[in-house]
Amino acid sequence: MAFYNELNKYQAHVAAIQEDGQSITYGDLAEQAQRIGETVGRRCLVFSFCQNTLGSLIGYVGFLNNRIVPLLLDAQINKELSENLIEIYRPDYLYVPADQRAHFGMESVYEAYGYCLLKTGFAEKTPLYEELGLLLTTSGSTGSPKLVRQSYQNIQANAESIVSYLELNETEKPITTLPMNYTYGLSIINSHLQVGATILMTTRPILSKEFWDFMKANGATSFGGVPYTYEMLKRIRFFKMDLPSLRTFTQAGGKLSPELHKEFAEYAMEKGKHFVVMYGQTEATARMAYLPYEKALQKYGSMGIAIPGGKFTLADVNGNAITEPDVVGELIYEGENVTLGYATQRKDLENGDERNGRLETGDMAKMDTDGYFYIVGRKKRFLKLFGNRINLDEIERMVKKEFDGLDVATAGTDEQMLVFITDEALLDNVGRMIAERTHINSHAIKVKYISQIPRNEAGKTLYKLLPQE
Repeated sequence: MAFYNELNKYQAHVAAIQEDGQSITYGDLAEQAQRIGETVGRRCLVFSFCQNTLGSLIGYVGFLNNRIVPLLLDAQINKELSENLIEIYRPDYLYVPADQRAHFGMESVYEAYGYCLLKTGFAEKTPLYEELGLLLTTSGSTGSPKLVRQSYQNIQANAESIVSYLELNETEKPITTLPMNYTYGLSIINSHLQVGATILMTTRPILSKEFWDFMKANGATSFGGVPYTYEMLKRIRFFKMDLPSLRTFTQAGGKLSPELHKEFAEYAMEKGKHFVVMYGQTEATARMAYLPYEKALQKYGSMGIAIPGGKFTLADVNGNAITEPDVVGELIYEGENVTLGYATQRKDLENGDERNGRLETGDMAKMDTDGYFYIVGRKKRFLKLFGNRINLDEIERMVKKEFDGLDVATAGTDEQMLVFITDEALLDNVGRMIAERTHINSHAIKVKYISQIPRNEAGKTLYKLLPQE
C-alpha cells in the first residue's frame, strides 16, 4: 500500500518538525488528511503553493490520500505566472499559505498549520484520468503551462526504490535543502514518509547560520543537493564542519564535476559517511540511477547504475542499441516510475499513459566495462563550430575548474558560442583559455559579463533566461 494511505502505521512517530519547533505525528497527519478529504468531498484539481513547512506537507499528503490531484507550485511564484496557470487549468481549489489568502479574495473552507484551502468557483467539468496522481512543472519552468503527469504507481514505485537502495528506515532525519515542488526535493519527502522517518522542514537557505543551527539541534542524518549546492558547500568549508549525526548526503539535479565528486567522496570515506550521486528527471518521477556509496570514489564522475526495478540502454542516432563500452549514445530508461506524459492544457489531464514505461532522456551517455554509466551532456547542449562538435556542459566544467569560484553558463548556436561569467575582469582570460583548449577560432567564442547566473529555486541554471546575443 502507498505511503500516503498508511500513515497510521506509524501513529505516534513524529512525521515532521519545522524550524520553529512545531511538529506533527503520523497519526495527526492522517487526521488532517481525513479532514481535507471530507472538506473537498470529491476527486478534483487543486493548485498547492508549496513551502517547506508542516502546512504544505499536510496538504500534499491529504490530496494524495483522497485522490485529489495537486499541481505543486512554489509559494513565491510570480503572480502573473500563477494567474496564467489558473486561467489555463481552472483548478477547483487553491491551497495557499494563510498570509497569502487576501491576494486571492476567495472563500476559505479549511485551515490548519498556517495554510488554507480556497474554493475558486470554477465549474470545470473536464474529467481527470483515473490514475493521474500528481502534476509538477518541468524543471526550470515554474510558470510554464507544460506540466508532467505522474501516476499513483509512479510515485509509489519511485519511493520504494529509493528506500531500497539508500536502505532507509524510521531512524532517519532528513533535512530539506530543496523545495518540495521540485521533483528531487519531493522524492526525499516521499521516500522518508514510506519508512516512518522524521523530516526536518526548513525554509532557510543552506548558506545561512540558521539552517546549520536547526540541522545540528535536531540531529539531521541526511540532506540532498544539486551541483550548485555542493559548489557552495565547498566554499563555506563543509569539510571542516563537525556533523556527527550526518550519515548520508546525496547529489542529483545535474552532473557534478568529477573533481568535486572525488572531493566529497574522499570526505565521506574519511568520515565514515555515505555520499550517493544520483540521476533523474521529473519525467521519471525523480530517480533513475544511483552510484552505490561504496563505489563513490572508485567510480567518481559516474551517475551509476539503474535503480531497483529500472533498466538503461543506449541508442545511436538511428535508434540502434549500443552494447559496446565507451560509445556515446542517447540514454534510454525503462521502469514503473516513467511518468504518463505532458500536459499543456486542462483537456490533457484526461489523457492516459503515453510513454508506456519508456523514456528517451535527451541525455548523452556512455557505459564502462563494469556497466556503470557516465553522462557526457544534453542532446540539445552540443554545438558544431567549424566542424567541431562542442559539448557546452563540458565547457562550463572546464571554466569552473580553471577559474575557481567563477560562476559560468553557456549557450549559443552553430555560428557562435556564448559564455556568460560573473567576473568582468576575466573576460579575456576565459575566452583565451577556451580557444586554446578547444582549438576553436576565438572569433566563434563570445564571453560576456553577467552579474548573476539565473537559477531556479533548486539552484539549476535557467538557460532560457540568458541573453540570446
